[in-house]
Amino acid sequence: MHSTPSIVNSTSWNRFKALVVSAGLLSLAFANPVLAQEKMLRTLTVTGRGTEMVATTITQVRLGVEAQGKTANDVQQEVARRSNAVVNLLKSRQVDKLETTGISLSPTYQYDNGKQTLTGYTASNIVSFRIPTQKAGTLLDDAVQAGASRIDGVSFVATDEAIAATQKAALREATQDAQSQADAVFSALNLTKGQIVSIQVNGASTPPPRPVLRGEFLDAKAAAAPTPVIGGEQEVQASVTLEISY
Repeated sequence: MHSTPSIVNSTSWNRFKALVVSAGLLSLAFANPVLAQEKMLRTLTVTGRGTEMVATTITQVRLGVEAQGKTANDVQQEVARRSNAVVNLLKSRQVDKLETTGISLSPTYQYDNGKQTLTGYTASNIVSFRIPTQKAGTLLDDAVQAGASRIDGVSFVATDEAIAATQKAALREATQDAQSQADAVFSALNLTKGQIVSIQVNGASTPPPRPVLRGEFLDAKAAAAPTPVIGGEQEVQASVTLEISY
């Protein structure tokens, strides 16, 4: 007769204990200072930028041989002969990254009153290479004497080591710029600067080769004088984003 009430009372008591434990855990969560701090965390996000200049000491050249003639075979043989002479010269000067970048053979036509007449063929062989800038002028002149008949492009680049060092300097400058911006904002708002919550390095861009204008590397004043080739500087930019608590 008395067993049923005892079972009911036991079940109610277990439910009551579960409610008490749950309420206790909930109160502990709200009372936990760490959780409260994370909930109230405020941050300032700033992006700093850095710019550094790097000297270009390497000249990148694209030059080649072009010839015209009556038959395709004659033209191709002439281009091959002169190209071999040019390539042998470049190898003897120990240029860097020597490679063929273009080979072409095409017919040439004359148009008269809408009539197309084959007049011959044009062929070319283009190579590219890199050489220290102080040696580029003399080499260009010697390459022309060896058989090169066209210079397709000259541009200036820095060494990989110089670019890497300059990128690091630009990143340091960008980081300092971001911190300076944050200090100015906190000071203006009379806020206390906290810890850095996150750091995002947006990268330090590698500069593309700086092209050169014709007047910068070709000088027709004196044929006996070596062609002047003068390098310059390239700009390296970096960006860093900081998130700072307060």
